[in-house]
Amino acid sequence: MTQMFYINEFEGPLDLLLHLIKTSKMDIYEINTKEIIDQYLEYIHKAENMNIDIASEYLVMAAELIHLKSKLLVNDNDEEESESEYNFNSEEDLKNKLAEYDKYKNVTEEFKLLEQKRSEIYTKYPEKLQDYIDNSPIKFGELSILDLMEAFQKFKERQLKEKPLNTKITKKEISISERVKKINELLSKNNKIIFTDLFEEINNEYVIATFLAILQMSKNNEIIITQENNFQPIIIEKRV
Repeated sequence: MTQMFYINEFEGPLDLLLHLIKTSKMDIYEINTKEIIDQYLEYIHKAENMNIDIASEYLVMAAELIHLKSKLLVNDNDEEESESEYNFNSEEDLKNKLAEYDKYKNVTEEFKLLEQKRSEIYTKYPEKLQDYIDNSPIKFGELSILDLMEAFQKFKERQLKEKPLNTKITKKEISISERVKKINELLSKNNKIIFTDLFEEINNEYVIATFLAILQMSKNNEIIITQENNFQPIIIEKRV
């Protein structure tokens, strides 16, 4: 079977050498140096025959390996000063270079994996809730019964918290018409009244009668109910 060669898939000559070692199932510190050098040179030779462009660094490595192989063949163990790029003065130098490259390559792969995992996470920065609050004025007539019910419910909750522990319960009949009359008297004296200020007494009969009186007056177009902004007090005015 013909083996396919792709020089460009490697990140450099050391990457190609490491690939050949792992393909041969050798340990970096126990490699057969002459065999690996032969495999590298054969790889480059076949790539040239297939008209594959080979970067100069691969050819430099080939020259270095040929020089190292020649030293191994004549058993020349003398270490000499080399000005070459990879500085292979001995078989030990080659093994150390490959071990160091393998270590950094593994770290790089780990970083790539972490980067990939991080890219799958979307980070949303904190936002100000104030940006989502609608502070635009509310026009006349835009308040609904639901708005009144919500304001009424909040008023009752506040009053319940302020209610004394010991109370004396008395029964008193309060009609809606009485409360309508009283509210009209207050509006005659004051042009505007805050909704919660109409509840002068805190008992169920009085509170319910007052609330129903407001609803009746609103239904009969006797009053105007407005609110300047969200969360601002609801204002009751006498319709002119």
